[in-house]
Amino acid sequence: MIEKGKSTYDKIYDIVREIPQGKVASYGQIAELAGNRRWSRVVGYALNVSPEDKGLPCHRVVNRYGEPSKCFETAGENRQIKLLEAEGVRFVDGRVDMEHFQWNRRVF
Repeated sequence: MIEKGKSTYDKIYDIVREIPQGKVASYGQIAELAGNRRWSRVVGYALNVSPEDKGLPCHRVVNRYGEPSKCFETAGENRQIKLLEAEGVRFVDGRVDMEHFQWNRRVF
């Protein structure tokens, strides 16, 4: 549950912490859960500047098409794909199979 009075970034971080292993959420889904479905880019910014010591599973956030973030790419390899595959997430043509692996939490 998100507490009132928290910053937008803290709300986003709380939601990202809830994404279970083996599931993914889209930036838009996180934005909607944080209070404004138009905050997709804000979610991206928040994750980009999140302190590494927060232990956020940022690798579980993908775009609406299931495509991994370019931020995880180094030396021609995408670490996000490897992390998700290690959790059992399957990719089809370079995209997460969203039908099977998207987290189903929605705003109530």
